[in-house]
Amino acid sequence: MLHAAPKPDAGPVRSQPVTGLILTGGGARAAYQVGVLAALAQLRRDAGATQGNPFPVISGTSAGAINATTLACHADDFDGAVDGLVHLWQGLHVESIYRADAFEAVRSGARWVSMLSLGWALARWTRSRPRSLLDNTPLRQLLARYLDMARIERMLQDGHLRAMALTGSSYTSGQHVTFFQTHHHVVPWLREQRLAVQTQLNLSHLMASSAIPFIFPAEPVELEGMPEWFGDGSMRQSAPISPAVHLGAERVLVIGAGRMKEPEGRRGKATDEHPSMAQIAGHALSNIFLDALAVDVERLRRINRTLALMPHEMRVATALRPIELLVIAPSRRLDDLAGEHQASLPKSVRALLRAFGVSGEGKTTSGSALVSYLLFEPSFINELINLGMSDTLARRAEVQRFFGWPTRAPQMDPASLRRSRSAGFAAGV
Repeated sequence: MLHAAPKPDAGPVRSQPVTGLILTGGGARAAYQVGVLAALAQLRRDAGATQGNPFPVISGTSAGAINATTLACHADDFDGAVDGLVHLWQGLHVESIYRADAFEAVRSGARWVSMLSLGWALARWTRSRPRSLLDNTPLRQLLARYLDMARIERMLQDGHLRAMALTGSSYTSGQHVTFFQTHHHVVPWLREQRLAVQTQLNLSHLMASSAIPFIFPAEPVELEGMPEWFGDGSMRQSAPISPAVHLGAERVLVIGAGRMKEPEGRRGKATDEHPSMAQIAGHALSNIFLDALAVDVERLRRINRTLALMPHEMRVATALRPIELLVIAPSRRLDDLAGEHQASLPKSVRALLRAFGVSGEGKTTSGSALVSYLLFEPSFINELINLGMSDTLARRAEVQRFFGWPTRAPQMDPASLRRSRSAGFAAGV
């Protein structure tokens, strides 16, 4: 079974179970996660539970890996890390993530359009073999400045963090790989088409995990002494929750980047027109980023229900154990939201997307799903952050029960609260 894992190591009785955090992929959509985290930080402060790291086990995939790595690097100051993420995302523009000037867009996009319209013969004739639709060198430069991944080891040594995992998909071998770092005894797991490797995480793992297929180039990462080419960790990720469970999580918070379920009766508008490449690409990306998570959440809930029906003796005999689960995902369709903000993209990017079939405005935008993954602009990002905050605060009571936070905060000295918030993130971003 996907969520069968060794029972926790015997040790001192803990007042709280080990909590894991799952941050999934979705390009610009991952700004929603930042809003959820900001609301969680607020609820945590309201409860007076400001000591320690609320997420000893953190697992990130794709753009969610960037948010996950930030939290892991600053596991000694959760509030400061979240403040840093809000500041980072609110300052993003397309140019912060990929080269969007007219020359670069024409150069990269024209290669793809020429190959699609005239065939691979032309590409061979011109010796043009594009690695991806867009060049994400600016993202690498941003993350190199923003993150000190050596801090993960320090957080593990000091006990602020139990384990950190990043996932990638190997184009070379076809394996889905979870790279993890921990000081606890964990036997690397091996399942059909997926394996786990203990290593010291670095920028290459992060770039590989966030390399959206076709859109961003693959990243070389060493695996068992040999270099392999890796892409986005959401590809072939059949069990997104599994890494956190294997790494010791006893309850899991999952923050998605898309609606987990569409309303009953919702159907697209009937049309005789063939879907554009942008529509097909958006559909494919949604399948990669959203569907596996929804299936895994349902599978874990089904396992929990089954275990609850079993007699105690049978539960003790099985390797499965119940995992408390809280899922927070957007209450709105992010495709529609992206359509409302696509005009904020640079003209060169809009022109490139039009070549792939993106057209219309607002909720009538054709190909808005594809746009939603690339729309790293403040108008869209701020809407996502606000949506994440409002969705989380609307479930205040459920969040408080999950973490065991009191509904009324104890009295605290304001000066000590300010000191605790500024202790671990003094260097700033």
